[in-house]
Amino acid sequence: MYSPWAQAQDKRDAATPYFRKLDSMEARMQACVNCHGQQGQGTSDEYFPRIAGKPAAYLYNQLLAFREGRRVYPPMNYLVGYLPDAYLKEMAEYFAAQQPAFEARGAQPLSAPMAERGRTLVQQGDAAHGIPACVACHGKQLTGMLPGIPGLAGLKPAYIAGQLTRWRVGERVAAEPDCMKRIATRLTDSDISAVAGWLAQQPAPGNAAPEPSNLIRMPLACGSQG
Repeated sequence: MYSPWAQAQDKRDAATPYFRKLDSMEARMQACVNCHGQQGQGTSDEYFPRIAGKPAAYLYNQLLAFREGRRVYPPMNYLVGYLPDAYLKEMAEYFAAQQPAFEARGAQPLSAPMAERGRTLVQQGDAAHGIPACVACHGKQLTGMLPGIPGLAGLKPAYIAGQLTRWRVGERVAAEPDCMKRIATRLTDSDISAVAGWLAQQPAPGNAAPEPSNLIRMPLACGSQG
């Protein structure tokens, strides 16, 4: 039976914004903010990425990968290990809707040849080695593409380098055909450092929204785009 106490509690909750806020998605996501920032903007730690504004389908796929052990990072595996699909979707949609300002970037030391190699790979690719330009999939402003390609803007170089290396050695996988696996295996250590360093030097995009889906433009078939 619905008790008088419960009825009174509901009335207090409805009348008091404080109680409503306690049960908001913002309140529920407090377990995420130590690593990813209050709005998902990232923190000073090099290895915790900005997740704000990334496509919801991308974030949802990553949460599923952590829950199912296809992507391994013990704190994340533990955090989402018993959460149902519907709740993971809510989490993804919450952070996809956040649009905090990008953090100020400090200049990253990068030699002129490395900077030029990084710029070339990001903007033009390397046809001789079968490497498409990053902007072909991640967007002209590097803000990602709907429904499932993440933005690279705002990511720190150590995180970018770490993820490319994990794809190259098989520690990170995506839905087949795994286009990032194919690309990463064609990159040298120097290429990875150049791409990560050059991206870290770029100014924040004026509009952080991911681009609309454009499968025709993509240079490789990519399972993450469904």
